[in-house]
Amino acid sequence: MNPKFTSTLWGISIGCEKAQPIVSNCRVSVTGVRAAADGSREVGFGTTKGVALNGNGTMVTERPFTGGAIDFRRATAPLTPKPMENAKTVVLVRHGLSSWNEEGRVQGSSDKSVLSDVGKLQAIRVRDSLSQLDFDRCFASPITRAKTSAELIWEGREKPLVYLDTLREANLHFLEGMLNSEAREQYPELFRSWREDPLNFNVNGVYPVVELWAKAKLAWEEILSAPGERLLVVTHKSILRAMLCTALGLGPDRFRGVDVHNAGVSTFTVNTRGEPMLASLNRTAHLHVDGVHYLD
Repeated sequence: MNPKFTSTLWGISIGCEKAQPIVSNCRVSVTGVRAAADGSREVGFGTTKGVALNGNGTMVTERPFTGGAIDFRRATAPLTPKPMENAKTVVLVRHGLSSWNEEGRVQGSSDKSVLSDVGKLQAIRVRDSLSQLDFDRCFASPITRAKTSAELIWEGREKPLVYLDTLREANLHFLEGMLNSEAREQYPELFRSWREDPLNFNVNGVYPVVELWAKAKLAWEEILSAPGERLLVVTHKSILRAMLCTALGLGPDRFRGVDVHNAGVSTFTVNTRGEPMLASLNRTAHLHVDGVHYLD
């Protein structure tokens, strides 16, 4: 097989000749997936509806789904301090490629990096892939590269677009704006700690990754307290890693255990007890369309 793309779901890599992504119930194994005659796939769990994807990666519909994994309880710790009125689907998106991504600079919480032309195309591809889903609101980081991505993705929708400070990227202090090569050369131990030992990485006594975990928990609470059943989140790589890990019960020592591509899409379903279940991780099929690869 000569795959044109690879989608990774909970450590499972799936290669496809054509852009026919598979979304799975990633509880223990790939289960709860049902194939349709047109080559699409759908998944469902809990009391919510399944998501169906067509051959080009667009989420096209939602249908009630039944099967062996239709309910889950205590699979993960609650993300909310009290039960919710209804289950929710939360779609998490990383911003598109930025100018500092292209230049290989440390971004962090700096607002000097902007969305590149490729990043804008990536955001548009996300918008197209989500166009058939009726979201109740969008939450985004107020930092420009994420804000612009959210505005492009949310274009044409009338429901609220809300900016949350809890979705801001990690503050990397004086490293921000430096080329990665410069940071590695000038601060070798600090750079090594950031790459290899993020739990103990600290800048002047401040532990950015530990702070991210606290912020991610607050972000989940803010997002899940919002009305509606389907919510969109557009933010940054490191805070997304923290949100993914906190939802899966992983600590800051597992910060490097997940990765998210520019414009990658991940999805959680959260039951009324506030317990999340991962439905898809870092989906990028929408960036491979009609033979064109909208990648960095």
